[in-house]
Amino acid sequence: MMEKAEKLKNLLRSAVALQGVMRDSLSSATGEHANVGKFASFKTFMRKYNLIAQEAAPLLKDTSLLDLFNLELIEGSGHYTWPKQKELFDHVLANVAMLRSLLENSIGFAEDESQNLKDFIQANLRRAVFATPAKEIEVQNSIESLIVGRGMAKGIDYDRETGRVKTSGKESVPDFIFPNLRLCLEVKLSKSREDLRSIVDEINADVRCYGTVYERQLFIIYDLSSIRDEAEFKKDIESTQGVSVVVVKH
Repeated sequence: MMEKAEKLKNLLRSAVALQGVMRDSLSSATGEHANVGKFASFKTFMRKYNLIAQEAAPLLKDTSLLDLFNLELIEGSGHYTWPKQKELFDHVLANVAMLRSLLENSIGFAEDESQNLKDFIQANLRRAVFATPAKEIEVQNSIESLIVGRGMAKGIDYDRETGRVKTSGKESVPDFIFPNLRLCLEVKLSKSREDLRSIVDEINADVRCYGTVYERQLFIIYDLSSIRDEAEFKKDIESTQGVSVVVVKH
């Protein structure tokens, strides 16, 4: 069982690396004629995708969403215009993303990484906040510095103030989203007992709203000595499945 899990993790690393290389190849081409040749490596990426997918298939429960490319039917880049090259390139990129998702689901990646992220922020946020924050955005900036330092890339591993959610006429935008983890993260700054009462109301509203879209929700409460009993504060909020709370004291 452990051997299978390790194989799946190695394949996931390969899929993530392939996805990263493909995205890098898109961003590296600049200039007036950037599209010419920008997608020319599509067949190389098809071949690498096939290798990972073929090795992964016997280890996955459901392979119905897993495609393979018949490379014998695919010509070299010189036989296609750049729009056709782009179409083929995008097709590979979409399949790599699907393969990554299947591998992540098979090893419980999202759950494990969500817990790792929670533990990481809890262990490091206080040290990343140098002065007493006056606004939530200061705590948000510190969290972003931490996750960037952890190797996460904006627009790929996480995004900030995107992922708008609308329910019952209310529109909300999480402070951070982590699409691969199906996780949203919200930051609250508690300066006083009065703030705390408002924060609880805000969190309850957020939980109902974000729960319609995100499988996991993480609330970071940066506390300026207003929470006396952390366990009691977190208990009711965390009774909702998929919701976690971290209290960081200044």
